[in-house]
Amino acid sequence: MKELHHLTGGREDTEKLLNDYVDYLMTHSDSGHPAWNLEVIRSGKENRWNYIDGCMITGILRLYEITGQEKYLKFADDFSSGFINDDGSIRTYDIDEKNLDNINPAKNLFKLYDITGKEKYLKAIKLVRSQIDKMPRTNEGNFWHKNIYPNQVWLDGLYMAQPFYIEYEKRFNDCKNIKDTYDQFCNVEKHMRDEKTGLYYHGYDESREMYWADPETGCSPNFWLRAEGWFIMSLVDVLEVMMDMDLPEEKEHLKKMLVDLTEALSKYQDESGLFHQLIALPEVEGNYLETSGTALISAAVLKGVRLGFIPEKYRSMAEKAFYGIIDKRLSKNDDGTPCVTGICLVAGLGGADHRDGSVGYYLSEPVVKNDAKGVGPLFLAYTEMIR
Repeated sequence: MKELHHLTGGREDTEKLLNDYVDYLMTHSDSGHPAWNLEVIRSGKENRWNYIDGCMITGILRLYEITGQEKYLKFADDFSSGFINDDGSIRTYDIDEKNLDNINPAKNLFKLYDITGKEKYLKAIKLVRSQIDKMPRTNEGNFWHKNIYPNQVWLDGLYMAQPFYIEYEKRFNDCKNIKDTYDQFCNVEKHMRDEKTGLYYHGYDESREMYWADPETGCSPNFWLRAEGWFIMSLVDVLEVMMDMDLPEEKEHLKKMLVDLTEALSKYQDESGLFHQLIALPEVEGNYLETSGTALISAAVLKGVRLGFIPEKYRSMAEKAFYGIIDKRLSKNDDGTPCVTGICLVAGLGGADHRDGSVGYYLSEPVVKNDAKGVGPLFLAYTEMIR
């Protein structure tokens, strides 16, 4: 069993609560009925292969990596096996949906394949990799976020696809398409980064045709916290895969993007440690301190500091964010079960609900508790805190 560092400053109760929370969720979840996926629970429909479960399994596999406790590996293996058949096909996964979100859960399969040696995981990895070859792209080469969102790049999509893509290229394709991943990040920086704040807009429409797109820049109008969180996490995860690659210029550029974004985000951190749903507009009426994006930023910065991509001075910002969630958002329900509050359930652009990217839109989406889009990133931050 690996050495386990513990939370400091009399936080043993917090650590026990978080560990109990993981155990509670694992006890009450399987691939058909994840206790953390509120969208599925609310819909009453069958659980499908999705990025939310992918986040949770990533966190659980990291707990296995840190603690060596078999219960974490067994759960991740059993949960994933509920989707992945022996021939490598994936229940409910439709490659022709061409949806970047569906790539994210497959990145856990590398670790599961390494540990278990089950060939079905390798076959499933290759199946998901074949989706990348089918993805439509902007004229400059970035993946559309989904087939139903033509010409659009969303920050979330970098996290959903690129860590899996670059890991596959490194392991199985002689690093042939590493430049493709790098170029997609460069295009995001070119088109979606705001010079004034250093933050990144949630979405970009190359065609400028969507009602939410600025006619000049193509960008959506606001900086959504969780999108910033997905994006900073994508930079850290991709750099981790690139660590031993001989690509000095590319790595330096991505590190600069990462450090610049960390610095930009640090300017908007609330005294509580948390960040606002609309990060750059803390004074706007109805804006609130949001859990999931805060957790993603905490996890990404802690990991970036640990791996040497981000200067040590930013560790305090990330720890403050983590403890802010613990102090303000982690509690117990009446029945004694743990509870994480203040999570934006979902936010997007376009679609049937005419999501226009406005301030009013982002502040109108439901704020919920115990949804994996907050709990998963909190577990990722927790695993970094106890490494």
